[in-house]
Amino acid sequence: MRITLLGLLVFLCLAASSARADLHITSDHGGYVEEYKTKYARIRDHHERVIIDGVCNSACTLVFGIVPMNKICVTPRASLGFHLAYYDKAFTFGIKVTSTEGTSDLMSYYPDTVKDWIRRNGGLTTEMKKIKNGIELWKIVDPCPDEW
Repeated sequence: MRITLLGLLVFLCLAASSARADLHITSDHGGYVEEYKTKYARIRDHHERVIIDGVCNSACTLVFGIVPMNKICVTPRASLGFHLAYYDKAFTFGIKVTSTEGTSDLMSYYPDTVKDWIRRNGGLTTEMKKIKNGIELWKIVDPCPDEW
């Protein structure tokens, strides 16, 4: 009986520790800001890690303002893309219409390192401004250590 209880206890401990999940971002072109805020708040609240291992554009970049920076890293395949926020095209007859309020909201989440990069690169515009892996990206977020 003792061995069974000990085995069960070990199993439960292993199950609890393996329940932690990392978010691997490989091809995320953005979407609705409010959905990303909710998703990243859940990741933050569960102390999960985020590994950017590919494209993270638009609303995806909110990760830097919601998840603690020590829980985020980038691989050599990482790239980020920033642009002005748009209203939902369902409400603008399919036309891209920029949103001053939405852009202000996005910017309010970004840490100073992201805001500095955006400023140094001419501010947000309708065109996607990209940053790829390398020194400029590492000024914002650390490269992933081997054990991640």
